[in-house]
Amino acid sequence: MSEAVKTLDGWWSLHLLYNVDWPALRILTDEEREEIVREFETFLEKSEAVSEKKEGDHTMYNITGQKADILLWFLRPTVEELNALENELNKLKISDFLIPEYSYFSAIEMSSYLAKDSDEDPYENPYVRSRLYPELMDAQYCCFYPMDKKRDLDDNWYMLPIERRRDLMRDHGMIGRKYAGKIKQYILGSQGLDLYEWGVMLLSDDMLEFKNIIYEMRFDETSARYGVFGDFYVGVRLRKEGLQEFFQI
Repeated sequence: MSEAVKTLDGWWSLHLLYNVDWPALRILTDEEREEIVREFETFLEKSEAVSEKKEGDHTMYNITGQKADILLWFLRPTVEELNALENELNKLKISDFLIPEYSYFSAIEMSSYLAKDSDEDPYENPYVRSRLYPELMDAQYCCFYPMDKKRDLDDNWYMLPIERRRDLMRDHGMIGRKYAGKIKQYILGSQGLDLYEWGVMLLSDDMLEFKNIIYEMRFDETSARYGVFGDFYVGVRLRKEGLQEFFQI
């Protein structure tokens, strides 16, 4: 049996994607619509207060294309908090006009493939903590996608010795380092939690950088031989202050 890699796990993560029922929203008066959006804004303000106390975070994007209209990404210390948050959202009036399209549940993680031996508690390391319990950057664009590692015949990631996987991940990581300062990447472990084994969330102020890094990584053996990818969701930052305009008809 190949050795399983250990992970460091941080906040729980929930991606919620919705399409807006524009025909139903169009029936409302301007006053009714504005009241519904104000209630939604209040809900987000409560989440902002959680972020200020560094007990979680959230961000929101207007998805490009017809897969969805809105992506909400929430981070919390416990699953119970995520469930309560989702239930609260479902009880808002705005939920009558949001059609669920996709959700993804996971936990922010860091693998130990490239970890150095140390007696230090990694959870006390400032860099590690910034990756596991992040303050989400106010990036203009997002790119979210789920993925697996292949288990086909000779191309079975899970049958490789850990030394070989470590070498592959080192090469893979060297590509990512070239985009430091251009892209912020979060790895989301979801084995046993959702359909795919990982989710990846990329944030940047330049949408083209998503295309650049993912295309370049396609030529790396880790992706070219062992990567299996789901749908990609890209979008533009949707701020609370712009919701009235966004929902205006």
